[in-house]
Amino acid sequence: MMEYQSVFEDAVTEKIIEKSRFLSYISHTESEDAAKAFLEKIRALHPLSTHVCYGYIADRVGNLQRFSDDGEPQGTAGMPILGVLKAQKLFETAIAVVRYFGGVKLGAGGLTRAYAGGAADVCKIAKIKTYTMGVEIELFVDYPFVNTALKFLEGETVLSRTFESAARFCVIVKECDQASFCARAREAFNGRVELKIGAKYVYPF
Repeated sequence: MMEYQSVFEDAVTEKIIEKSRFLSYISHTESEDAAKAFLEKIRALHPLSTHVCYGYIADRVGNLQRFSDDGEPQGTAGMPILGVLKAQKLFETAIAVVRYFGGVKLGAGGLTRAYAGGAADVCKIAKIKTYTMGVEIELFVDYPFVNTALKFLEGETVLSRTFESAARFCVIVKECDQASFCARAREAFNGRVELKIGAKYVYPF
């Protein structure tokens, strides 16, 4: 499976341009329905706003793209927002830029810069991760090896840990790294580790 970049957590920025207030929101949206739900949430937050313009890429390969100027002059809002997503190579991502008109007209060039700038600003503060196929691996070790396990798993994504008859650690690694991870684990514990391969799914690393 190919890797792709997307935001991991929602983020928002705000700026004032010629008395107009622009708020830019970004979210991870895994489908068009998710993107539409995100936009409805933003509209509900700002029922008195002048415009809610947006652009989104709601799939992993860039085929599902939508944008809207929401009443702004054609080509001055939605396309610039979508252009930022493309430039940043973000997928399964939606950006909405809310405008409260302040009484000063910006002109086509000013609007394009405002909406593209708002989208770029929120991308800068957003937490971006690589989404790819991951696989869960459980490690079972006897208690004398717990410290070894803790040291070995530094820097790994540990999903859970339990301490019963043996210490159990559940991690997720990229599917392409599964073989090397298991080999390193057996070497670190001199074979005194039980490995169990679990579920596979897309995960943000």
